[in-house]
Amino acid sequence: MKKLSRSVGATIALVWFATPSAALAADASSISAADTGFMIAATALVLMMTIPGLAMFYAGMVRKKNVLATMAQSFSATALISVLWFAFAYSLSFHGEGRWIGEFGRSFFAGIGVETVSPFAATIPELLFAVYQMTFAVITCALVAGAVADRLKFSAFLLFSVFWLFLVYVPSAHWVWGGGFLAKMGVIDFAGGTVVHINAGVAGLLAALMLGARQGYGKENLAPFDLSMAVIGTGLLWVGWFGFNGGSAYGAGARAVFAIVATHLAASSGAIVWSALEWAERGKPSVLGLISGAVAGLGTITPASGYVLPWHGVVIGCTAGAVCYYACTRVKVRFKYDDSLDVFGVHGVGGIIGTLMAGVFATASVSATASEAGISGLLDGAPRQLLIQAIGVVVITVWCLIGTWISLKATNLLVGLRTDSDDERMGLDLALHGEALHQ
Repeated sequence: MKKLSRSVGATIALVWFATPSAALAADASSISAADTGFMIAATALVLMMTIPGLAMFYAGMVRKKNVLATMAQSFSATALISVLWFAFAYSLSFHGEGRWIGEFGRSFFAGIGVETVSPFAATIPELLFAVYQMTFAVITCALVAGAVADRLKFSAFLLFSVFWLFLVYVPSAHWVWGGGFLAKMGVIDFAGGTVVHINAGVAGLLAALMLGARQGYGKENLAPFDLSMAVIGTGLLWVGWFGFNGGSAYGAGARAVFAIVATHLAASSGAIVWSALEWAERGKPSVLGLISGAVAGLGTITPASGYVLPWHGVVIGCTAGAVCYYACTRVKVRFKYDDSLDVFGVHGVGGIIGTLMAGVFATASVSATASEAGISGLLDGAPRQLLIQAIGVVVITVWCLIGTWISLKATNLLVGLRTDSDDERMGLDLALHGEALHQ
C-alpha cells in the first residue's frame, strides 16, 4: 500500500511540475518572435518602474532619515510579491473561468511548457505573460506604501502585502483581466486604472487614516530630502510606462503604438497643467508639482490608453493635471488626512477619472481586430459603456476598502502597524534597518 501511495504521489508530482498537456503544447504555432521580443522588453520596463523607478521617486520625497527604509519597501515588494505570484497568485488571477476567482492549476507555474500560450495573449509564451503580469502586482503593492511613508513598520508592510495581494489584488485582476464577472459585464481597463491605480490609491488612503498622521504633520518642516532623486525616479517611471501601457497590447502592433503615444501625451499634458495651476496660485512652478503632474497624467491615461486616439490622451492628461492637483492640495487640506506621498490624490483619483474617461473616449477603430469589433465609448456612439465603467469603479473601490481594512486589522493584530514614537523621531533607516545615509 505504501509503495502504491508513493507511486501515485510521484506520478502526480511528475505531471504537476514537469509536463504540459498535449492540448496546451499544440498552441506553439501561434507564438510570434516579434511579439515575444517586444514583451520581454516591456516586462523589463515595468520591472524598472519599481526598482529603481518608484524606489527613487518615493525616497526622494521623504526625509533623509527615512530614505533607505522607503527604498527597502519597493525592493522587498519586488522580491516578496514575485515569489507569491509564482506560487499561487498568478494561477488564481488568470487560470480558470470562474466569475469570482481563478483556479490552482497554474500554481508554481505548473503545466507551463516552452510552447504553452495563454488565452489572454496567444502570440507570446504563457510564462512571459505570467511574468509580465507579475511586474504589475509588484508595483501595485509597492505603491500603497507611499501613503504611509515615515511611520509604517517594515514587518507590517511585508505581512500586509501578503494579505492584500490575495484579498484585493488577485480578485480584482481576475474580475477585470482574467475573465471574471466585471470582464463579462464589459468593463474595460487596458493597463490598470482599476486593478492598479484605484486599488493602490484607495488602500493607501485607508491605511493613512488608520495609522494616523506623521509626527509633526502640519507643524514641522516635512520637506523632501532630495527632489533630484525624485525627478530621476519620475523619468524612469515615465519611460517604464511605455512598457506598462504599450505592453498591455501583448504584441508589437499598431495598438501598442497608440497606447504609447497617448501615454506620452497625457504625461506631458498633466505636467504642464499642474505646473500652470501652481504657478498661477502660488507664484512659482515647483519641481515637485511638475513631476506630480506627469505621474498624474500617466496614471490617469492607463485604463484608456489602448482604446483612445492621441488627442484623447491630451484631454485626459489635462484633466488629470487639474483634478489631481486640487485633490492633493484643496481636498487633502480640507479633510486633514496625511497621505504622505499623495498616493490617493494622484493614483486613486487618477485611476477613477481615467476609468470613467475610457468609457467616454474609447474609439472602436483603435481596439478592433480582424476577427472582433473594437470597443466604443460615449463619443463613439455607445453611452452605455460609461455606465459600465462607473459600475466597475464602484465595485473595485468597495472591495478594496473591505479587503484593505481586513488586511490592516489582521496585520495590526499580529505585528502592529506603526513604529513607536521614539523610532519615528530617530528615523526608520536606523530604527528598522540599522543603517543610515552618509552625512
